[in-house]
This record gives sequence, structure tokens and C-alpha cells, in this order.
Amino acid sequence: MTTDSEHPPHGGDAPSPAPSQGAPATPGSGEEAVIGYGAVFSVREFRPIFAAHVLSILGTVLAEVALAVLVFRQTGSALLTGLVFALTCLPYALSGVLLSGIADRYPARRVLVVCDLLSAACVVVMAVPGTPIAAVFVLRTAMSMIAPLFTGTRAASLADILQGDRYVLGRSLIRIVSQTSQIVGFGLGGLVLVWLSPRGTLCVTVATFAASAALLRFGTRDRPARVSGSGALMRESLGAAGRLMAHPRIRALLLMWWMPPTFFAVAEGVAAPFADAASAGTLGFGLFLAAMPAGTVASELAAGTLLGPAARERITAPLAAVSLLPMAAFAVHPPLPVAIALLLLTGLCAAYALGMDKWFVEEVPDDMRGQAMSLMGAGIMTLQGIGMTVGGAVADWVPPYAVIAGGGAVGTATVLAVLRSVRRSRPAAMRAATP
Repeated sequence: MTTDSEHPPHGGDAPSPAPSQGAPATPGSGEEAVIGYGAVFSVREFRPIFAAHVLSILGTVLAEVALAVLVFRQTGSALLTGLVFALTCLPYALSGVLLSGIADRYPARRVLVVCDLLSAACVVVMAVPGTPIAAVFVLRTAMSMIAPLFTGTRAASLADILQGDRYVLGRSLIRIVSQTSQIVGFGLGGLVLVWLSPRGTLCVTVATFAASAALLRFGTRDRPARVSGSGALMRESLGAAGRLMAHPRIRALLLMWWMPPTFFAVAEGVAAPFADAASAGTLGFGLFLAAMPAGTVASELAAGTLLGPAARERITAPLAAVSLLPMAAFAVHPPLPVAIALLLLTGLCAAYALGMDKWFVEEVPDDMRGQAMSLMGAGIMTLQGIGMTVGGAVADWVPPYAVIAGGGAVGTATVLAVLRSVRRSRPAAMRAATP
């Protein structure tokens, strides 16, 4: 979730109305009216990007479900089966830090298409009968290392396509699809496995990645790379990450992106033991897991539809500050229906992300947008994995409700500290304009 000068369009439909003379051309700035999500879909180039995102998410979810079933059937190991899901997070940090320079050094469309095709190639090999389990894990790791490059490049390229508030709403739509996949995706994957074998399901995944690549190749414009570089990619990527983290404002915003999801993930990490302790059964477990994503989708849709840019900025800090308090309320050991309602409330605070999108895209230097987006995504995924792991480990010794409450309390204190940094690092003009 950053700034870059827009490359001029190469003919065709304008990506969105240009800013007025003398107004800033930053992607996150612009009109103050409520324009709604329909205005985003009116941008021709966004439509294939959105469709490709839906296909990529579908393919990723189907691959996770199919691989989990495939590994368990071949090994009977719950540990190895769990590793399939863990590998969706763990390699993010390595790739997001060491290879993030790819997002700015090469044309965005080329990077996105190659990422999709490489992912499809990995799945093709995994779907071949007789592929060793060790090779499956290596290929799954490769897919996870490709993912932050894809998401970072796509996030950065949106600011080339969407201007003003359309950029913020476009980022919101991408998140809404991702959150919705958590609600229905795994159920859909299980349904597909009723008719298809795990390897047959992997073949469907190949088709989704290939279709995504085709949409991006033929539905988006070929824009030049943001920077030219001939130095060592990893060294340059590490240097860029260091420069981003050394900038007080960017560092504060990155921490604001990273900290809440770290503690949100604690609840997901102990969902199974909490549901088991509550004798919730499969339905209760599913509702518990779906509550936070459902709240997130509702929150972003409401903010994007009903509020203008200025209003969304005003609610950013207050919503982030209280977002983890419902988890702290687990200290009273709530029954399952109340627990589900509390997680729904946590999700309903997620509209703070729309304001964060605007701040971040205005702050990051033009030639580092792709690297910043990759670093942000890598941090979110990695810290979520750590949050789940730590929460699950602590739940071996502490009741699950207490683990969630502790995550909410510690998380609230952490977020408040980060918000102070965000406030202190604001530009002087912004501080003067804020009461």
C-alpha cells in the first residue's frame, strides 16, 4: 500500500480526469466530492486489472486448498499440511526486501505478466503426477516469493492509471476482493474438490493465472520503467528499503500499515482452539474466521461509498486507534456469539486504510513507488504470519480468549505509539490545517 510521477498515457482513453491547472498531480490528491466505486470502473484500464486480480485470488485460494489436500493424502502429516499455508507468508520478507527493485526497474506490465506466467509454470509442475512432495514445497515457496513482486508492482501501477480519489477507491476494491476471498474462497475450493481431484484443481489454477496474464498483457498499456539501473539488484533493493525506513514519515506510515494486521492475526491464529473450547463445531469456527473479513468489507464499502476524501482522512487515526479494542474485550471470556460480534467490530474499523492509502501515495518518492509497495506488502504478510504463529504458541499455555485479549491490549498500545509518530511526522502545512 505509495508515490510516483504518472507516466504520460500512450494514447487511448484518459485514465481519469486530470487535475486542474496548478493543482498537485499526486495520485492520492484531487477532488473532494464523493465519487463512488462506479467512477473507478469507468476507467477502462482498471477493469482488466480488477478482473485479473479476481482470477489471481481465485487461483491462489484453489492452489492452497488443493495442495493442502494433496500433501495430506500423500504424507498423512498435519505438520506438512500446515506448512502449505505457512508458506503463503514466510517467503514474503525475503522477496519483498531483496527483489523489490524489480518493481521499478522494469516496465510494470512486463513484470505483472511474467509473474503470472511463472506462477502458472510452478503450478503446472506441481500438478504433474509423481512430482515429489519436496519439489511441491520448493515450488510453493517460489510462488510465495513471486507474490510480493506482483502485488507491489500492481499497487504501484494503479497510481499510473487512477488519479485523485479514484486511486484510493481502486486500492480499496483490491482489498475488498482479497477479504471476500477469505469469506468464500476456501468454501469454494472445497466445493471444487468435490468434482475434481487435487491435481485437477491445480489445472484450474493454471488457467486462472494464464487468463490473468492475458488480461494484463492485452488490457493494459505498456508504460516505461520508473528508473533505469544496472547495479546489483539485491544491493539496490536493500538500499532502497533502508532509505525508505530512514525517512521518518514513510517509516511511521509503514509501521501503521504493519502493526494492526500483526495483532489482528493473533485472533486467527487461535481461532481453532477458541472454537473448540466453545464447542462451536465447524459452523461456529467458520463464522468466527469470517467475522473480521466481513466487517472489513462492509467498512471499506461504506467509507468508499458514503464519505469523501477529507472525511475519510479525518476518521483514519480514530478508527486505527480503537481497531483492536474489541479484541481486548475478550478478557471477559465472551460466549461465541459475542466473540463473533467483537471480531466483526474489529473489521468495521478497517476503513482507516483508505486514508492511509492517500497519505502513503503522497509521501513516497516517485522512483521508489514499486519498491515501497513491495516492502509494505512483504511486511504485512510476514508480520501476520508471525502474529498467527506467536498466538498459536502462547495458546498452548494460556486460554485462547486470554491470548486474543492480550493481543488486543498490546496491539492497542502499539498502534497508539505508532499513531503518535504518524502525527509528529506530518508536514507542517498539514499540522497547521488540523485542529
